[in-house]
Amino acid sequence: LSPVCLGSLRRAASINAEYMGKCDMNTITFSGHALALYRDDDYLDDVSQTLVAVEKIKLYAYSLSRYGNSPYIYPMWGLGGLPEGFSRLSAIHGGTYMLNRPIEEILYDDDGKVRGIKSQGEEARCKQLLGDPSYFQESGTVEKTGQVARWLFIMDHPIGNTSNADSCQIIIPSRQTGRKSDIYISMVSDNHQVCAKGKYVAMMSATVETSDPQASLTPYAKELLRGWDKEIFFVSDTYAPTTECMASTNNVFVSTSYDATTHFETATNEVLEIYTRMTGDEVDLTISADPEALEEAQLNP
Repeated sequence: LSPVCLGSLRRAASINAEYMGKCDMNTITFSGHALALYRDDDYLDDVSQTLVAVEKIKLYAYSLSRYGNSPYIYPMWGLGGLPEGFSRLSAIHGGTYMLNRPIEEILYDDDGKVRGIKSQGEEARCKQLLGDPSYFQESGTVEKTGQVARWLFIMDHPIGNTSNADSCQIIIPSRQTGRKSDIYISMVSDNHQVCAKGKYVAMMSATVETSDPQASLTPYAKELLRGWDKEIFFVSDTYAPTTECMASTNNVFVSTSYDATTHFETATNEVLEIYTRMTGDEVDLTISADPEALEEAQLNP
C-alpha cells in the first residue's frame, strides 16, 4: 500500500474507534441505511468504507440544506419527464427516435464491432449501442441475478406518522426485519401531477428472499400504509451483463436491471460508469447548479 492509502486507512480506523463506538446500533443503522444509503451492513466490517460513508452522509446533509425539507428532487408529472427531456435534447443534437419498435437483430461488421440494429425490416446504424438487459435475453450476454418484488398502492391518504407529507421515502433496514436486504417505500401525490386530486401513490419494493414475497411484505404494508384503494403486485427478474460482455470491445454496452432501491443511487452510479466506459471521460459534475452559473455556462461554453 502507498503512504496515501495507509494514511487513509489509519484515518478511517481512527474515525471508527472515536465515533462509531459511541453510537448505539439504532443510530448506526439509521445513518448507514437512511443517510448513506447502504443496502446492507457489509460496510460495517470494511474499514475502507468509513471515509466513503462519511462522504455519503455529507452529501445527504448538503442536499438537504440545498433543496429544503428533502435531499431528493422529483420531476413534476412523474419520472417519465426524464426520458421526455432527454428525447427533446437528443432531437436538438440530431438524434432520431424509433419508439415502440421491436429489436429483431443486432448487426455487427466484419471486425465484430456493432454497426446497428434491425427493426421491422429497417436498419438503424450506430457506432455504439447501449441497452438494458431486456434486449439481450437470447444473446448470452446477460445472466439472471435475482428478483425484485414491487407493490403499487393508490390511496386516499398520506402515509401515517409523516406529518401528512405529500411525498416521502421510507427505508426499513434489514436489521429491523430479519431480512438480508432493506425494504423501500416511496410515496408521491397529486402535488407532483402523477395522480388525481386527493390521491397518493406509494410503491413498496424489496429483493425477493422467500417463495411468497407478497406475504413477507404484507405486515409492513398494513402497518405503514393503513389501507389502500387499489393495489398492483408484481415480481420482476433482474439481470446483469456477464463478465465476458463487460470485457468485450464490440462497442455494445449493457446496463443492469433496476434493483429494489427507490432513490436511484445505484442506477445513477451505473450511468456515470457506463458514460466513462463509452467515452473515456468522466461526467463533469463540478458545474454549479445556480441559475446564474448555468446561464453563464450556456453563454460561454
